[in-house]
Amino acid sequence: MTPAFVVFLLFWVVGVVGTFIPVVPATLIILLGTFVATFISGFHWWPDLPILLTFTLITIAISLVDNLASAWGARRYGGSRQAGWGALAGGLVGIFIPFGLLVGPLAGALLVELIWMRRSFPDALRAAWGTLLGLLAGIAAKFVLHILVGVVELWRLWEPAKAALS
Repeated sequence: MTPAFVVFLLFWVVGVVGTFIPVVPATLIILLGTFVATFISGFHWWPDLPILLTFTLITIAISLVDNLASAWGARRYGGSRQAGWGALAGGLVGIFIPFGLLVGPLAGALLVELIWMRRSFPDALRAAWGTLLGLLAGIAAKFVLHILVGVVELWRLWEPAKAALS
Protein backbone atom coordinates (compact mmCIF):
# COMPACT_ATOMS: atom_id res chain seq x y z
CA MET A 1 0.00 0.00 0.00
CA THR A 2 1.29 3.41 -0.94
CA PRO A 3 1.23 6.43 1.37
CA ALA A 4 -1.49 8.00 -0.82
CA PHE A 5 -3.64 4.88 -0.47
CA VAL A 6 -3.25 4.85 3.32
CA VAL A 7 -3.95 8.59 3.64
CA PHE A 8 -7.10 8.36 1.55
CA LEU A 9 -8.23 5.24 3.41
CA LEU A 10 -7.97 7.14 6.72
CA PHE A 11 -9.91 10.15 5.38
CA TRP A 12 -12.50 7.83 3.86
CA VAL A 13 -13.07 5.83 7.04
CA VAL A 14 -13.50 9.05 9.04
CA GLY A 15 -15.89 10.36 6.38
CA VAL A 16 -17.98 7.18 6.21
CA VAL A 17 -18.31 7.07 10.01
CA GLY A 18 -19.03 10.81 9.99
CA THR A 19 -21.93 10.20 7.61
CA PHE A 20 -23.99 9.22 10.65
CA ILE A 21 -22.96 12.20 12.82
CA PRO A 22 -24.78 15.40 11.83
CA VAL A 23 -22.01 17.86 12.76
CA VAL A 24 -19.27 16.10 10.77
CA PRO A 25 -18.82 17.33 7.17
CA ALA A 26 -18.28 13.76 5.99
CA THR A 27 -18.52 14.43 2.26
CA LEU A 28 -15.99 17.25 2.44
CA ILE A 29 -13.62 15.07 4.47
CA ILE A 30 -13.74 12.40 1.77
CA LEU A 31 -13.22 15.00 -0.97
CA LEU A 32 -10.29 16.49 0.93
CA GLY A 33 -8.83 12.97 1.26
CA THR A 34 -9.11 12.54 -2.49
CA PHE A 35 -7.23 15.79 -3.12
CA VAL A 36 -4.53 15.04 -0.54
CA ALA A 37 -3.99 11.49 -1.82
CA THR A 38 -3.86 12.70 -5.42
CA PHE A 39 -1.16 15.23 -4.63
CA ILE A 40 0.79 12.73 -2.49
CA SER A 41 0.83 10.28 -5.39
CA GLY A 42 1.92 13.01 -7.82
CA PHE A 43 -0.73 15.05 -9.60
CA HIS A 44 -1.10 14.45 -13.34
CA TRP A 45 -3.44 16.49 -15.48
CA TRP A 46 -4.78 13.29 -16.95
CA PRO A 47 -6.55 11.38 -15.38
CA ASP A 48 -6.36 13.21 -12.02
CA LEU A 49 -8.00 16.51 -12.99
CA PRO A 50 -11.18 14.94 -14.46
CA ILE A 51 -11.51 12.66 -11.43
CA LEU A 52 -11.06 15.54 -8.96
CA LEU A 53 -13.62 17.63 -10.85
CA THR A 54 -16.05 14.70 -10.95
CA PHE A 55 -15.66 14.06 -7.21
CA THR A 56 -16.19 17.78 -6.55
CA LEU A 57 -19.44 17.69 -8.54
CA ILE A 58 -20.50 14.54 -6.68
CA THR A 59 -19.79 16.34 -3.39
CA ILE A 60 -22.09 19.19 -4.43
CA ALA A 61 -24.75 16.69 -5.52
CA ILE A 62 -24.51 14.81 -2.21
CA SER A 63 -25.06 18.06 -0.31
CA LEU A 64 -28.11 18.86 -2.42
CA VAL A 65 -29.55 15.36 -2.02
CA ASP A 66 -29.14 15.51 1.75
CA ASN A 67 -30.85 18.90 2.08
CA LEU A 68 -33.58 18.13 -0.42
CA ALA A 69 -34.40 14.76 1.18
CA SER A 70 -35.08 16.22 4.62
CA ALA A 71 -37.05 19.12 3.15
CA TRP A 72 -39.04 16.71 1.00
CA GLY A 73 -39.85 14.51 4.00
CA ALA A 74 -41.02 17.46 6.06
CA ARG A 75 -43.14 18.91 3.26
CA ARG A 76 -44.52 15.56 2.15
CA TYR A 77 -45.90 14.89 5.61
CA GLY A 78 -47.10 18.43 6.28
CA GLY A 79 -44.11 19.71 8.25
CA SER A 80 -42.75 23.22 8.38
CA ARG A 81 -39.28 24.45 7.51
CA GLN A 82 -38.78 24.96 11.24
CA ALA A 83 -39.37 21.21 11.75
CA GLY A 84 -36.27 20.57 9.67
CA TRP A 85 -34.24 22.84 11.93
CA GLY A 86 -35.71 21.11 14.97
CA ALA A 87 -34.72 17.76 13.51
CA LEU A 88 -31.17 19.01 12.97
CA ALA A 89 -30.95 20.33 16.54
CA GLY A 90 -32.39 17.07 17.85
CA GLY A 91 -29.80 15.15 15.86
CA LEU A 92 -27.01 17.22 17.40
CA VAL A 93 -28.31 16.61 20.91
CA GLY A 94 -28.86 12.97 20.01
CA ILE A 95 -25.14 12.42 19.52
CA PHE A 96 -24.79 12.20 23.28
CA ILE A 97 -27.59 9.71 24.04
CA PRO A 98 -28.13 6.06 23.04
CA PHE A 99 -30.14 5.79 19.80
CA GLY A 100 -30.07 9.59 19.75
CA LEU A 101 -29.33 9.82 16.06
CA LEU A 102 -32.74 8.27 15.41
CA VAL A 103 -34.72 9.63 18.35
CA GLY A 104 -33.14 13.11 18.38
CA PRO A 105 -34.33 14.34 14.97
CA LEU A 106 -37.81 12.93 15.54
CA ALA A 107 -38.07 14.59 18.98
CA GLY A 108 -36.62 17.86 17.71
CA ALA A 109 -39.06 18.14 14.83
CA LEU A 110 -41.97 17.08 17.03
CA LEU A 111 -41.18 19.66 19.71
CA VAL A 112 -40.82 22.46 17.18
CA GLU A 113 -44.11 21.56 15.53
CA LEU A 114 -45.88 21.37 18.90
CA ILE A 115 -44.35 24.40 20.65
CA TRP A 116 -43.21 26.76 17.92
CA MET A 117 -45.77 26.03 15.22
CA ARG A 118 -48.59 25.19 17.70
CA ARG A 119 -49.87 22.19 15.79
CA SER A 120 -52.01 19.42 17.18
CA PHE A 121 -50.16 16.32 18.38
CA PRO A 122 -51.23 14.08 15.43
CA ASP A 123 -50.24 16.76 12.88
CA ALA A 124 -46.95 17.44 14.66
CA LEU A 125 -46.18 13.72 14.88
CA ARG A 126 -46.89 13.24 11.17
CA ALA A 127 -44.62 16.16 10.27
CA ALA A 128 -41.88 14.91 12.58
CA TRP A 129 -42.14 11.44 11.07
CA GLY A 130 -41.80 12.86 7.57
CA THR A 131 -38.78 14.90 8.60
CA LEU A 132 -37.17 11.83 10.11
CA LEU A 133 -37.86 9.77 6.99
CA GLY A 134 -36.34 12.51 4.84
CA LEU A 135 -33.26 12.75 7.04
CA LEU A 136 -32.80 8.98 6.97
CA ALA A 137 -33.21 8.92 3.18
CA GLY A 138 -30.59 11.65 2.88
CA ILE A 139 -28.19 9.78 5.16
CA ALA A 140 -28.73 6.56 3.21
CA ALA A 141 -28.07 8.34 -0.10
CA LYS A 142 -24.91 9.94 1.32
CA PHE A 143 -23.70 6.62 2.68
CA VAL A 144 -24.11 4.86 -0.68
CA LEU A 145 -22.36 7.68 -2.54
CA HIS A 146 -19.55 7.79 0.04
CA ILE A 147 -18.99 4.06 -0.41
CA LEU A 148 -18.95 4.37 -4.21
CA VAL A 149 -16.54 7.32 -4.20
CA GLY A 150 -14.27 5.48 -1.76
CA VAL A 151 -14.21 2.29 -3.79
CA VAL A 152 -13.39 4.18 -6.99
CA GLU A 153 -10.65 6.22 -5.34
CA LEU A 154 -9.13 3.24 -3.51
CA TRP A 155 -9.10 1.29 -6.77
CA ARG A 156 -7.43 4.23 -8.50
CA LEU A 157 -4.74 4.47 -5.80
CA TRP A 158 -4.11 0.73 -5.48
CA GLU A 159 -0.78 -0.18 -7.07
CA PRO A 160 -1.89 -3.48 -8.72
CA ALA A 161 -4.82 -1.63 -10.32
CA LYS A 162 -2.48 1.09 -11.62
CA ALA A 163 -0.26 -1.57 -13.18
CA ALA A 164 -3.24 -3.27 -14.82
CA LEU A 165 -4.51 0.02 -16.27
CA SER A 166 -1.16 1.13 -17.71
